[in-house]
Amino acid sequence: MKTNLMREDQLSTALTVGELERRLLELYPREDAETWDRTGLVVGDPDEPVASVAIALDPTYAALCACREFGANVLITHHPLFIDPPQSFVAFGSGGDAAGARVHAAARWNVSCLSFHTTLDVSADGARMLPWILDLDFDRIVVPAARDGRLGYGQLCSVRDDDLDLRGLALRCKRVFGRTPRVWGDAGAPVERVVCATGSAGNVIEGALSQGADCLVCGEARYHDALDAQERGLALVELGHDVSELPFCAVLAKAVASVGVDAESIHIYDQSSNWFTV
Repeated sequence: MKTNLMREDQLSTALTVGELERRLLELYPREDAETWDRTGLVVGDPDEPVASVAIALDPTYAALCACREFGANVLITHHPLFIDPPQSFVAFGSGGDAAGARVHAAARWNVSCLSFHTTLDVSADGARMLPWILDLDFDRIVVPAARDGRLGYGQLCSVRDDDLDLRGLALRCKRVFGRTPRVWGDAGAPVERVVCATGSAGNVIEGALSQGADCLVCGEARYHDALDAQERGLALVELGHDVSELPFCAVLAKAVASVGVDAESIHIYDQSSNWFTV
């Protein structure tokens, strides 16, 4: 197992977990989070020096195990350890609450867990991600956040290609993400205005319709919402919830490096193979 050992003089000047949290909250303020969300440090000691940082989309038990392999005492994820409080905190495999087992493992292995979920979703970094990946020109936010209208959910974009149709956009998504998306709409319909949204589409569908978008590229949409949107003239390309958000790991890694963690001490845990199709 890889470990990171520090001398006493290094420990005295090392970045602490609490300071790392404070610096990341400057980038993704707690005030931008949804009221039901959990942001920042959920498990861990704020005074613990940061040895090494692991980054993942989901704080799974496997991700916590990977922290031990990386020699990381900090796990930073997009999704939080839990939304609703766990009912128990017993060891993994003992038949208890899965989220509670993760908390138990993190505490036992001295891994501090931080998450930046809806704060990252609405951030400027989040707004740039999908449009850049899909080679689209960002225009404006579709559903502005309450605290700052420059931030929010969904990005209205224009297409650079004069002859792009829905099939072509779906194929671009497949090429970029390496997964076959689910597509709603007429394959040959021209696409000029696209709304991008990571994760669940939620109220971005209504926003996309009100903005006159031709297509919504999102992580997922509820079946009847997608069906209704298609009948109202909005095509959908569903990437998969996790597929649309896995690039957040690179965004978080860049943010962690920008606030003072050495790039060689940052490890991204690959969760792209959590599930498969046959």
